[in-house]
Formats: sequence, structure tokens, C-alpha cells
Amino acid sequence: MTKTMNIEDIKQLASPDMQHVNQLIQTQVESDVALIQQLGFYIVNSGGKRLRPLLCVLAARALNIQSQQHHHLAAIIEFIHTATLLHDDVVDESLLRRGRETANALFGNQASVLVGDFLYSRAFQMMVDLDSMKVMQILSDATNRIAQGEVMQLMNVNDPNTTEASYFDVIYSKTARLFEAATQLAAVLTKQDEAVEIAMQNYGKHLGTAFQLVDDILDYTADADEMGKNVGDDLAEGKPTLPLLHAMWNGDQAASLLIKSAIKEGNGLAHLDTILTAMHQSGSIEYTQQKALDEAQKAIAALSIIPESQYKDALIGLAHLSVDRVA
Repeated sequence: MTKTMNIEDIKQLASPDMQHVNQLIQTQVESDVALIQQLGFYIVNSGGKRLRPLLCVLAARALNIQSQQHHHLAAIIEFIHTATLLHDDVVDESLLRRGRETANALFGNQASVLVGDFLYSRAFQMMVDLDSMKVMQILSDATNRIAQGEVMQLMNVNDPNTTEASYFDVIYSKTARLFEAATQLAAVLTKQDEAVEIAMQNYGKHLGTAFQLVDDILDYTADADEMGKNVGDDLAEGKPTLPLLHAMWNGDQAASLLIKSAIKEGNGLAHLDTILTAMHQSGSIEYTQQKALDEAQKAIAALSIIPESQYKDALIGLAHLSVDRVA
């Protein structure tokens, strides 16, 4: 294997495919309804990493796809993801994402929810064009699981009794499940055997889990400019993510009681410095980082079944990059 590819190498490798995907996204977001057009263009051009469609095209190329169907699939994946962001920001009452004002902050909650619905339905229209019942099944199941994950997360908010297992169930559902679908479907489109399909599914699942674990670390360790949202947003919303839960379980009594109260009351920002100190003293950032590293290694191991190629190297590189953000 060559040395680990950096993000610029990966983007350059995928650039021809991603240009097609981006053109398709722009075309499919068009609508005769002015507000859909305006808000849709705002959200799809809001500086997102396009990580999920990138995964989709890289996985398809690693499996030697001969058609252009992966462009269509990548655009569908991005629409589903974008719809979840629109709804998620309304639920969380978020005002900042990727360093820009959220759509709900600019256009209002009602418009954001309804345009999210438009993007979901557009994604399903595009699924029909692929003319594959298996693609429809996997994507509809994934979309349903994402919605369940959002509800599960809502139930966990302000609940200091959230378990580690419950936390992992939420991040699988709301984040890793769409990563998993993106890479599994590359195997479906290229008509791989069951072993390869399962391997690609596992790659996406473990990569998505690692990615979300690191995002939850960055909520406490990155600055607002770097992260594109406000530091401590999860704490302010009473979200019991793993770094916070670990500090509550392993800190001294005073710290544990403070964190428990912060989760229940959603007033943790007033005690952010004290909570950050408790996290560092109890090794909570390192604990979560190790979990992320373990998931990234599982993702890389899953790729052992597919042939060597620069696209496989890019998939391996993304697994390293997902955790290097806090290295």
C-alpha cells in the first residue's frame, strides 16, 4: 500500500466524478417554487464536505464500476443527508453550521422543514430512476433508521442515565447508517458477491461511527472557526455524548454531580471550563478518541477483501483522516 493519502490527493482523484455529482445536485434542486429554489441552493452550497457522496464514488471506483449510476446514487445520498440537516437544525434550534447561519435562522423553521421534505421526496424520485428494488430497499431502510435515530437522540436529551450502548445506537442510526448505505450500495451497483457487499457495508458503518465520535470530541476541543459551530453546543443542548458521559462516570463526586445537573438542565455552558477540566482529568477525550481509532481500524480491515487500487488507498486515507482531526 502507498503512504496514506491526504484530503487534497483524495479530492483530486475523485474530482471528475464529483463534478458530475455536483452538477446533478444543482439540477435536481431546481424548482418552480421560488422559496424551494432559494433555500435549496443555499443549503446545498453551504460549504459541506460532500463526504458521503465522495465515499460513494470512491467505493464504486474501487469496485471498478462501468456505468455512471454512482453519480446518481451519490446525489441521492447527499439529498438525504441535507434533508436530515435541515430538520436537525430546527429540532436543535441551531443558529450556526459550517460557520454560516443555518437555513432555519435565515428562512425560518417552517420553510426549513418543508424544504427538507422536498429534498427527501426528490431523493426518492431519483431512486426510482435507478430501477433497482434492492437500492430502493437499502435507501428507504436507511432513511427510516436515520429518522429513528433522531427521535432516539431527542429522547436522550437531558437524560444523564443514557448508557454507552444507547449512545452508540444513536450515532449508528443518525450518522453511520448513511455512510454504510453509501458504501454498501457501491457494491450493489457493481454486482459484487455477498462477502464484498458485507465488507463495504462494514467499512461505511465503522467509518461513520469513527467520524461521529470525533465530531463529539471536537464539540469540546475545537474553536468555533475551526468547527463551524459554537463550542459546547452539545452541552448547551443537554446532549449526553460520550466525552461528557465518560467524565460523569469517572470524575470525582463534585464533577459528576455538576455534569449530571448540566445534562438534566441544559445549563452546562455556565460551567464549561469546570466540565472541560473534569473531562481532561478523567481521560474522557482520550477514551473517546481511542474508541474512534478502533472504529477506523475496523473500517480499514474491512477493505482487505477488495483489490489494491488508488481508490482503495483513498478509502483507507479517509479512515485515517476521520480520526486525525483530533490527533
